[in-house]
Amino acid sequence: MLLSELVTNAVVHGKPDGTRILVKLAVRDDVLRVEVHDRIEGTPLPRQAAADAMSGRGLCLVDSLALRWGCGPRGDGYLGKVVWCETAPEDE
Repeated sequence: MLLSELVTNAVVHGKPDGTRILVKLAVRDDVLRVEVHDRIEGTPLPRQAAADAMSGRGLCLVDSLALRWGCGPRGDGYLGKVVWCETAPEDE
């Protein structure tokens, strides 16, 4: 669900016509890091969606489900940003 929400946001809000998004996954010390890179600058913020709204809850879900998440510049010489989140298996 975390990957789906971040990719959906990138496709809807962070992808000018004709550009691609980049998804990176990495595991370290039982923590999965999900990164979605797009070509639009700016920091996405969770917002309170109206009860009858068909969208607008994605980052609130990410904020609730991930251990942590954030956004920063891509840092690879390209314009845009990377939105990331981290998750880990729950203790039994």
